[in-house]
Amino acid sequence: MKEPDLLPPPSPSRQDGDRRGGRVGPWLLTLAGVALAWVLADVLMLVFAGLLFALVLRALAAPLEARGLSPHLSLPLVLAALVALLVGSFWFVGAGATEQLQALRETLPRAWAAFLQWMAEYPTGRWLQSLWESAKPFEDWSRLAGLATGTLNAATGAVGALVLLLVIGIYLAADPDTYRRGLITLVPPPRRALAARTLDATGRDLSRWLLGQAVSMLVVGALTGIGLALIGSPLVLSLSLIAGLLEFVPYFGPIVSGVLIVGVALAEGEGLALQALLVCVAVQQAEGYIVQPLVQRWAVRLPPVLGMCSVLVFGVLFGLPGVLLAMPLMVLTMTLVGELYVRRLPGASP
Repeated sequence: MKEPDLLPPPSPSRQDGDRRGGRVGPWLLTLAGVALAWVLADVLMLVFAGLLFALVLRALAAPLEARGLSPHLSLPLVLAALVALLVGSFWFVGAGATEQLQALRETLPRAWAAFLQWMAEYPTGRWLQSLWESAKPFEDWSRLAGLATGTLNAATGAVGALVLLLVIGIYLAADPDTYRRGLITLVPPPRRALAARTLDATGRDLSRWLLGQAVSMLVVGALTGIGLALIGSPLVLSLSLIAGLLEFVPYFGPIVSGVLIVGVALAEGEGLALQALLVCVAVQQAEGYIVQPLVQRWAVRLPPVLGMCSVLVFGVLFGLPGVLLAMPLMVLTMTLVGELYVRRLPGASP
């Protein structure tokens, strides 16, 4: 004889409440995660930059490991090679680059004076100049001192963040499987295969984008140096180095480097400034129509509108770190959307 149940079955209203709680719970966790990410935005940006550095180290160590070298030896060899490259570069060109950067710092006020003199020749320029003088942004010396102090503090914080970034990247590159398994463990078991595939796709796409970006930066720096040397521009080494580094920031980086190059040339004369402008335009055209199509055959391609929007959106959300990391953040976003949403749509290709 079957014994009767000791507990009565749950009422329909209680079952509906449980179902609603099961649906609301994940949303509450998601909102809590978004709020926590917003509070820790600076930390997350630093960790993400460290992840990019770790991907660079792993990409450099992969050929050594493919030839049978132990992972415990490949990474130290890569780090030693990078340190030797930096020391050698400073030994051969560091002194000249330091002198040119110092000369650039002394040339900028002269370039600014030449720019103001050039603007004074036109009615619109005179109106803008009077508007700037009426604002008097640096009339209050206390404000100027506060600005200098804030800049010094920001520079000190940037050095500390750079050191921490390098340490994070080295630790991530030394044992990536441990962190990968840890992230996958946080996912419910039915979703762990999807999480593993998504992490692998994210690492692959970010590595390909970094490699393509490195090629673009090298080409832009080299072409800028060659062009400025041909027209006889001063400070060729420092300006080409700045142009190559600013190529990492899409759209706005080339504009800033172009303004700087033209401004330095304007201090020597309007004719040289026009030639410098033509050099900047020619380098960007060559990078956009020759280098990028070749790189995008094996690197990640981002539509231009998405690239521009990424700088604006991530810059508003995360400030200067968001601007500097806008493109890899957009690559990460596109990969996550593709793996977690697009591939799961009915009829989507595998």
